[in-house]
Amino acid sequence: MPLTRSSGILLHPTSLPGRFGIGDFGEEARAFVDFLAAGGQSLWQVLPLGPTGYGNSPYQSLSAFAGNTLLIDPRQFVVDGLLGGADLVPPPFFAERVDFEAVREFKEGLLGLAFENFKRDPPNNLLAEFEEFCDSSAWWLDDYALFRALKGANGGSAWSSWDRELAERQPAALENARAQLQDLIAAQKFFQFRFFRQWTALRDYCHARGVRIIGDLPIFVAHDSADVWAHREYFKLDDRGNPTEVAGVPPDYFSETGQLWGNPLYDWNRLRASGFKWWIDRVSFALSQFDLLRIDHFRGFAACWEIPAGEPTAQYGQWMPAPGRELFVALSETLGDLPIIAENLGVITPDVESLRSQFGFPGMRVLQFAFGSDAANVHLPHNYAREVVAYTGTHDNDTTAGWFASLGEGEEQNFCLKYLPSSGQEIHWDFIRAALASVAETAIIPLQDVLGLGNEARMNLPASQSGNWTWRYKGELLTDGIAARLKQLTILYGRR
Repeated sequence: MPLTRSSGILLHPTSLPGRFGIGDFGEEARAFVDFLAAGGQSLWQVLPLGPTGYGNSPYQSLSAFAGNTLLIDPRQFVVDGLLGGADLVPPPFFAERVDFEAVREFKEGLLGLAFENFKRDPPNNLLAEFEEFCDSSAWWLDDYALFRALKGANGGSAWSSWDRELAERQPAALENARAQLQDLIAAQKFFQFRFFRQWTALRDYCHARGVRIIGDLPIFVAHDSADVWAHREYFKLDDRGNPTEVAGVPPDYFSETGQLWGNPLYDWNRLRASGFKWWIDRVSFALSQFDLLRIDHFRGFAACWEIPAGEPTAQYGQWMPAPGRELFVALSETLGDLPIIAENLGVITPDVESLRSQFGFPGMRVLQFAFGSDAANVHLPHNYAREVVAYTGTHDNDTTAGWFASLGEGEEQNFCLKYLPSSGQEIHWDFIRAALASVAETAIIPLQDVLGLGNEARMNLPASQSGNWTWRYKGELLTDGIAARLKQLTILYGRR
């Protein structure tokens, strides 16, 4: 994938400010896009936008296609006459960080009320749009809406614990469920209609301001998802629908016992026999929503770390080969040029780099990983190639200021200060300068680093369960001065 010299900011929409307890696609998102443009940035990288399940991780979504309806701006319902202004008075307990349960209760109440008003008296223009959306999206929306309706009717439990005829998708049971749950199914379709209507409008606003969007495509999907329920044949499951092996990574930088993700692994033989249709549909849909895609855990297309289901950690697994070359050939033949960034961090073997190189996918370099060894470290800017994407850190890293503070005085900190060179007083700007000055065609900076925030602003700590994905910034932190400083560096190093 040919790249042009550019830079951008990593920020998940849930981290935007606003009145409703969580970031959304409303006016605060547009203010952030305006900040990007003022700072000379031409890329906005987001995390996966799917509906989250247990743990609220965007990497454990209930669907590979549906959107997270908590990101819907409820103010638009007032504009469309589906809610009154008084309906939007948020309860007083919303904190600075996202309280997902409180937000979910509040927003789902608003969504339900808006749907009831729509059902009773739908505006003509919205009714036609809604019907068109349902028709064009039926190939994934019908299964997803039924899945969510059934999940609600079963107290939120995982689909593998439902009555066997529903878990196995026996036709008579599904037909009966569609008849009994038709209102709940229609509501789920309406919620998705509103999500994609707002996302499309925000994406158009980005394009009008010269900003392209990098989406994030996790290699795996959650077991408790519409995708696994609707396509059991493509996953390694037992006769009750439970995984026989699960995904993760062996012990690494983030965890001494590895990372046990728990996602079911693909039955690549069956996917191959289908011509990789499900994957082609998935990537095609993602490319219709984003300008570029970062594929998370790209090394899994060469080999996956396969852990027997029931293991308490990811230590005891084995690498199992995957048909990445066949898959990307099929994708390229069907979709043409693939604007993909490969997340090639962690244990990377020659076969992974060969696969990435064969299809011209740029890999990633992370400056926080650069100073723990010697001058040969691939994450040091003098070792970059042009066809990489340089990051100061990712959503899994501490913020740069937090990382630096955690080092204490020692060899790694000393090497960092000498290399940049830096006094350490504004380590985040020293990192930003190093990334932007590098030969890497693309540089991405987490917003936390632009703002110089400490580890209280960390987005995710892998292999932990507490406090992840809840960080939000305050709108007043996006100052003209910061935008001007960012733009000056962007121009200086030819990224605009």
